[in-house]
Amino acid sequence: MPDSNRGVLLGASAFLFWGFAALYWPLLSASEPSEVLAHRMVWALLAMAVILVVTRRGWGWLPPVLREPRRLLPVAAAAVLISLNWWGFIYSVSIQETLQASLAYFINPLMSVLLGMVFFAERLRSLQWVAVALGTIAVVVMTTAYGATPWLSLLMASSFAAYGAVKKYVDLDGTQSLTVETLVMFLPALGFVVYLEATGAGTTFSVSAAHTVLLIGGGFVTALPLLLFGMATRLVPLSVIGMLQYIAPTGIFLIGWLIQGEEMPASRWTGFLLVWLALSVFVFDQLRSQRKARNERKTPGLPDAEGVPGSPDTPGAPAPARRPEPLDGPHPRQARPSPGGTSADRGGQTPPPAGAEDRRTRCEGPPASSE
Repeated sequence: MPDSNRGVLLGASAFLFWGFAALYWPLLSASEPSEVLAHRMVWALLAMAVILVVTRRGWGWLPPVLREPRRLLPVAAAAVLISLNWWGFIYSVSIQETLQASLAYFINPLMSVLLGMVFFAERLRSLQWVAVALGTIAVVVMTTAYGATPWLSLLMASSFAAYGAVKKYVDLDGTQSLTVETLVMFLPALGFVVYLEATGAGTTFSVSAAHTVLLIGGGFVTALPLLLFGMATRLVPLSVIGMLQYIAPTGIFLIGWLIQGEEMPASRWTGFLLVWLALSVFVFDQLRSQRKARNERKTPGLPDAEGVPGSPDTPGAPAPARRPEPLDGPHPRQARPSPGGTSADRGGQTPPPAGAEDRRTRCEGPPASSE
């Protein structure tokens, strides 16, 4: 299977896994969402340790991060934000408000755009403004449909968008970053679990063996799609990943509507349709911007020795200019002719035909710099 197809398959699997996780957390309804979250943090660290061993990433990168507050603080902030997002998701699906979770991840890209504008001075294009306006109208319609502000959706969308913004300051890859994030939250989470068990409010061992296994499995439900996602990002462009990301909220939406039977009155359908319209405008603008950027990078090149434009390394790029001869180098007329009519300076080799040097320069490019 080609790498591109394998990357799409891995990425789609990751987002399907995240989407169908909406069916997993209600199985733990005997526990409070805060307890489920604590177990998720505790066992996610074990899952990340397993992933690091399986992928042979090693642990040598970890001590320097823990010793440098400048590197650790952004990761700690990211840990708090993703924990808030996880709690919102677990809570929403446990109280049969799965559609709010779906809405959160549909409006998350629009929330990220707003954060980029406010905190990173990113300028919005006209179609991005249209998408944000449609998303805002959708939230207003949803507020009317629910009879109250969909605060769970806004909490999850804003916390995950802020998580992405904070990650801009984290100089670790996805697997390493999540390992440190779970490590940061491990002791508070473990302390909370121990407290619940000591006071008799915990459910780790008091419900059933299956319940205990499900609590432990929450860490792997967190880590496995991350592993698939990390593998996919190495095989396909991020633009493809961006398109695949809508698989998760679509799956969550279908679970809430078709499996869990949440009501979908006309006003709620209107809100979701506005969100999907906003995302369509957003995606169209992204694709158009990427296409324009690619076209600007493609400039017609000169024909090389075989008549193919550009250099062999960068198709379509101009052929590199021929490097001029050094001013203090030997002049062709100063070369000593050998008795056989060849240049002694070339070790007895026959001089190349006229124009061969120029063709070789265009095909191979200029010599590599010593720097």
